Amino acid sequence: MKIREIAEKLGLKHVCGNLDEEVKYGFTCDLLSEVLGRAKPGTLWITVQTHVNIVAVATVVGIKGIVLCNGHEYDKETVEKAVQSGIVLLKSEENSFLVSGKIYELGLR
Repeated sequence: MKIREIAEKLGLKHVCGNLDEEVKYGFTCDLLSEVLGRAKPGTLWITVQTHVNIVAVATVVGIKGIVLCNGHEYDKETVEKAVQSGIVLLKSEENSFLVSGKIYELGLR
């Protein structure tokens, strides 16, 4: 499924990145070591982490996009690094639980 489709259906705000990236999986976690060990390439990651290290983790794992929840704002350095790394950044006012459930309903596992 294209990230564009998910963003449109969930009303997510696009911060940066190519919305035509394809994702197959969703993963919700705020512990970076857990994401490194358990997330799969082609994932859309749901988190409340805002710092630049999330982009490094996404790049290592092969995560295509990150959804920041609870109305938080990405750090400026995070956005800059995501642009350089080709990682899609999205935002939601909703909490991680609600966003995860909606993404699950769209068919990502």
